[in-house]
Amino acid sequence: MKSSGCGKGSCGCATAESPPVPTEVAAPAVTAGSVPGITARINGIALHAAGDRPDDATLRQRAYSELLRQRAVGLGLLGADDLATDDGILTEAASSAIERLLETELVVPTPDEPSCRRYFESNPAKFQLGEKVHLRHILFAVTPGTNVSLLRQRAASALLDARCRGDDALARFAAMAAELSNCPSGAEGGDLGWLTRDACAPEFGREIFSQSDVGVLPRLVHSRFGLHVVEVLGRQAGAEQTFAEVRGAVQQLLQQQSYVAALRQYLQLLAAGANLEGVELDEADSLLVQ
Repeated sequence: MKSSGCGKGSCGCATAESPPVPTEVAAPAVTAGSVPGITARINGIALHAAGDRPDDATLRQRAYSELLRQRAVGLGLLGADDLATDDGILTEAASSAIERLLETELVVPTPDEPSCRRYFESNPAKFQLGEKVHLRHILFAVTPGTNVSLLRQRAASALLDARCRGDDALARFAAMAAELSNCPSGAEGGDLGWLTRDACAPEFGREIFSQSDVGVLPRLVHSRFGLHVVEVLGRQAGAEQTFAEVRGAVQQLLQQQSYVAALRQYLQLLAAGANLEGVELDEADSLLVQ
């Protein structure tokens, strides 16, 4: 059986090494309210050097990090002499203070057993042991400066082409991967081998393992790395587990979901009470502190 993934950590597939974990607070997906040409500030503190405005995603990340840094200073968890920088990089003291801040101010309830059991009964496939899929893909990577609209058009065109092929479908997909994919697996026709859910980026795995289709999937798969045209070559069912066997995993998952919800609400409250210039922060669809 072929070893899984491209092993480069640059796409949504299984990797030999996990992507590097940033120390900053990753901002939620929010409305695009930044104003080009204006220095963005939080309560008068600049988020970037004049004339050196970062992209919107980076700017929002810096905005949320700065909100937390200022709150930590306000509560005496961080010295007022620990000043913000215009490159968005937190000092070690600021990072530690933000961790203490969140431990102090976030109220995250522990899921009770009935809640865990209900979740398990509604999502048994998530806790199967050893479920695998054999995949190949074509990655259209999103990188700084990428025209996402144009990239999506190219990916959608490739998807249509891959789905419309007849007898030469296998060879054609491999040729397209070699020509178009931004993943190292393109050199092998996009073949990623057999993957487990845990070996994939979470958002990639959720999409692949939440369905039973075999063949070229009917829609593009989105991941933190970009857009994927995915073909499922085979599926191997996993062994079912009892609730008693996975209770801890279920509780941990629900605990993380509660933490995300609490953090989202907390940051929204901080933003609502702040003076924002040049950046607009609104309700988030997702949030993660890494």
